[in-house]
Amino acid sequence: MALCLEAHHMSFPVTNLARSRAFYEGVLGLVEIPRPAGLGIPGVWYRAGACEVHLIETPPGVDVGAPAPTLTPLARHAAFAVNDYEATLKHLREQLTEVLATSPKLGQIWVRDPDGHVLEFIVPRES
Repeated sequence: MALCLEAHHMSFPVTNLARSRAFYEGVLGLVEIPRPAGLGIPGVWYRAGACEVHLIETPPGVDVGAPAPTLTPLARHAAFAVNDYEATLKHLREQLTEVLATSPKLGQIWVRDPDGHVLEFIVPRES
């Protein structure tokens, strides 16, 4: 019996919600979905296929750990499936100064969000 059915959401602590919204909406093109009222902490939720992306604004003085100091695929990261490696790479290079890419054959690209969280974009491999 599989305990986990599928990934439900990924959550990122952010220091500036407006800046992060500009990145996740403007650069990545994610679409906001309703978030329950009364959670007590500012944030925004997005749909990314069957998974959700939750941005949670970290209250001052709360330590949630730090992302890796540099862009590296070895860091904890979230991965988003993409269909077109070349178009994704071109778009990200036009929008961001720091992009790490493999090759169309391997189909992997990494960037960091405004808070330093590593994000991967990958063309799914055939099983």
